[in-house]
Amino acid sequence: MLKYDDILNSLEKKNFSQMYQNDFLHTWMKSNDEINSLFDVADALRMLRENNKSPRIFDSGLGISIFRDNSTRTRFSYASACNLLGLQMQDFDEGKSQIAHGETVRETANMISFMADVIGIRDDMYIGKGHTYMKSVAEYVEEGFNQGILPTRPTLVNLQCDIDHPTQSLADFMHLIHHFGGVENLRGKKIAMTWAYSPSYGKPLSVPQGVIGLMSRFGMDVTLAHPKGYEVMPEVESIAKKNSEFSGGKFTKTNSMQEAFDNADIVYPKSWASYSAMETRTNLYGNNDMDGIKALEKKLLEENAIHKDWECTEEMMKRTKNSNALYMHCLPADISGLSCKEGEVSASVFERYKKPLYLEAGYKPYVIAAMIFLAKVKNPVSVLRDLDRAPNKRYL
Repeated sequence: MLKYDDILNSLEKKNFSQMYQNDFLHTWMKSNDEINSLFDVADALRMLRENNKSPRIFDSGLGISIFRDNSTRTRFSYASACNLLGLQMQDFDEGKSQIAHGETVRETANMISFMADVIGIRDDMYIGKGHTYMKSVAEYVEEGFNQGILPTRPTLVNLQCDIDHPTQSLADFMHLIHHFGGVENLRGKKIAMTWAYSPSYGKPLSVPQGVIGLMSRFGMDVTLAHPKGYEVMPEVESIAKKNSEFSGGKFTKTNSMQEAFDNADIVYPKSWASYSAMETRTNLYGNNDMDGIKALEKKLLEENAIHKDWECTEEMMKRTKNSNALYMHCLPADISGLSCKEGEVSASVFERYKKPLYLEAGYKPYVIAAMIFLAKVKNPVSVLRDLDRAPNKRYL
């Protein structure tokens, strides 16, 4: 069983100094030591809370959230992470702001940051837009801090962009670490990141891209599967390939769901729109071409319907290692016969894996809290040790 002192001893051996006063945009921008230190801190914070010890490092301050897409798990995970550390979350509603009156990104970034310690942004809808916006906000708060406008420099956390979904993939990986009994036990394990049919279109690429960009760093056998035409960003594929070569793992692509599931230890069937379709949608919205959007949606739904056999069924699960691979999903899943007529996963498979799925989602608040913690605390080991010894209780 994991012990608190063992976590701190593990953390002490890692080099993560560059995470201090830094942002968290993509997992592949962080070193392996930095990624592993995040898991250590997340586990330590979780252990503190479960042992009724206060993990709060802030007496006051704001965690600003900017959500440009709908969200349940990530929104509440971010709020939980801020609260866990002692920050109050404040949602920035662009519809109620002065943006409609011409307020610039530079002005907005500074105006919301006077008492902010972290800014979490979800902007995943349009290719070439989300990550660019996040970088702009980071640049402007840095400028405001350097000019003495802001007393502290808020840390920016990527809560999902058009390229990566780091809080999701890191929560997924923490789930794997705990499920298989340690990161060292994941080497050689086969994970099938596969496209799956959905009766809707336009789901972001950032989940599959985040998974292949992270899992390939730890010697895993990563298989990306999708029908022809549903490619992800080629630059992220290149990152996964290089990661696998460096880690001694494998990165393969296939247009067969069956091949991906064969002898897999982990399966992650999830729908997404193709890179080219997302680019087209971005351009149509940029030109305010609503007729074009309707035509694109019709075309893509028809294309999706050709691949209804891309479903995680009991028969598909029998192809996996010992017919018992770990089923994963970022949720909400399109569940055949339950949330939709035909979808990503059969109701029986989903029901059988419901508990591990919810446990998987439960790591996300701690992952986000660890991102904030490592960006704000210069000596994490010392502070975590003090939190453990302090008499402060989470509840009386």
